[in-house]
Amino acid sequence: MIKLLVVDDSALMRRQLLAVFQAEGDFDIRQARNGDEAVRENREFQPDVVTLDINMPEMDGLTALSLIMAERPVAVVMVSSLTEQGALVTFESLNLGAVDYVAKPGGTISLSIERVAAELVAKVRTAARVRPKGRTSKGSNAAAVVRRMQEERRKVTAASAALIAARGGGDGLVVIGASTGGPRALEIVLSGLPADFPWPVVVAQHMPAAFTRAFAERLDQCCALSVVEAGSAVPIAAGQVYIGKGGADTLLANRAGKLTVLPAPENSQYLWHPSVELLGRSALQHCEPARIMAVLLTGMGYDGSDAFTEIRKRGGRTIAESEESAVVYGMPAELVNKGGASVVLAAEKVAAQLTVWVGR
Repeated sequence: MIKLLVVDDSALMRRQLLAVFQAEGDFDIRQARNGDEAVRENREFQPDVVTLDINMPEMDGLTALSLIMAERPVAVVMVSSLTEQGALVTFESLNLGAVDYVAKPGGTISLSIERVAAELVAKVRTAARVRPKGRTSKGSNAAAVVRRMQEERRKVTAASAALIAARGGGDGLVVIGASTGGPRALEIVLSGLPADFPWPVVVAQHMPAAFTRAFAERLDQCCALSVVEAGSAVPIAAGQVYIGKGGADTLLANRAGKLTVLPAPENSQYLWHPSVELLGRSALQHCEPARIMAVLLTGMGYDGSDAFTEIRKRGGRTIAESEESAVVYGMPAELVNKGGASVVLAAEKVAAQLTVWVGR
């Protein structure tokens, strides 16, 4: 049995969530009406997973999450409204230690939770297998990890740095794929790239459409490189980061002789979107494989592992995030198992490796 604590101030939402998980037959469930009750139940019930609402009276979800992760770390799945403000708060919760999130399809009080029931159950089951990390444990605080990663970046030799400055042009491409745990891992990786990083970076992070713009804006504030959502067809430029638009797939194409990133309707042949696999294959179609660097970060499933393995076989360089730092060691593990990883690194070491590679 999976011990689950459902936290929501709406009695209707609690009943809906209770029905979803009771129907599964293998959940031992308790409920809490606010953050204060959630902290107490986490201590007394000791659940394997918590689903946590954000907007609650007496104690909101972020405050509760902070106390939970400090007192008794547990796998937490945030249940957030599908709005830009909800996205910003959700990203903050991921930095505080939440494993994943599910967007309520109908706002703060959703009358159509069945639309995301399968996704919610899948994410809770995945979270039950995650080893939670408290705020004070190594790798759990994004700001602290970024500081450590910046120290790694300073270890890059002066010779490599000189080569980067001399090269200057965007004659290569970095593609990055991520899913569960990806927002925090991407913040760590992208924050570590220097302002003179000469290659464009295209990211496919599994995320709903309402979240990717806010995510790109958040990353833009903490990165030396410019970060934008790839919401329309745009020629890629050196030293720019493009976040694939949610609710679509992200492809590379040749438009008027220029390598262009563009959103495309979700391809139903693939399970996850934006599809890392499609991004990797479109990169192979339009770029010299030896000039591609591909990074597969944390996430459940296998999205991107085949395409990134092909990139390596054809002369490109690939990085799989290590089990040490991955929230879910699924996608990167698949890349390793298929022989597609040039190196396996913790998230805080990825930027330094990319910087060295691009300078060679």
